[in-house]
Amino acid sequence: MDFSPLWISIKTSLVATIITFFLGIVISYLVSNFKGKSKGLIDGLFTLPLILPPTVVGFFLLLICGKNGPVGKILELFNTSIIFSWSATILAAVVVSFPMMYRTTRSAFEQIDTNILSAARTLGLSEFKIFHKIAIPLAMPGIIGGLVLSFARAMGEFGATLMIAGNIPGKTQTMPLAIFFAAEGGDMEKAMLWVSIIVLLSLTLIIILNYWSEIQLKLIGRRN
Repeated sequence: MDFSPLWISIKTSLVATIITFFLGIVISYLVSNFKGKSKGLIDGLFTLPLILPPTVVGFFLLLICGKNGPVGKILELFNTSIIFSWSATILAAVVVSFPMMYRTTRSAFEQIDTNILSAARTLGLSEFKIFHKIAIPLAMPGIIGGLVLSFARAMGEFGATLMIAGNIPGKTQTMPLAIFFAAEGGDMEKAMLWVSIIVLLSLTLIIILNYWSEIQLKLIGRRN
């Protein structure tokens, strides 16, 4: 049996999670500290992929990254294209999983006592040092939670991936795509195998998240 969908899903999810990890932390911190009137609009734009159907997200990505799209035209200057490639599966996974990281991490940053940050500024710490030496450690439980959720979301992505990356065996076919096309082709045993694998992986992630939460609660209890 060809296990390439498993490896493609894992590789795609890992790369997408690394990207959303850094983007999510920086953007959520900036938005949590932003006081402008357009904060609600900015927050809505970053959260939108969580609300929209994945096929709609994939359609927008096609418009942007397709041959006639702004990104597609730039890539064409370098004789390259992102559509129907492994890079497209990463792009789809990043876009749909980013809101999970963003929302969870932003909530963690907003729960930090502002008096702590104000005291750090009073002591002369730069905003960058406050960010990576104070804010990130205090928000770490939320960051880890967002990391696990975004990885799980990236692994389960289907609609946007199908729209922008297609279903190319050994190249862009992830486990959700393998499940769909196996079931559509009547190979229920193969579809059930992939379903079992993805359920097992998802359950493992949930157990890890719960275990991490218990550790954090114990640490908080000791500090108090």
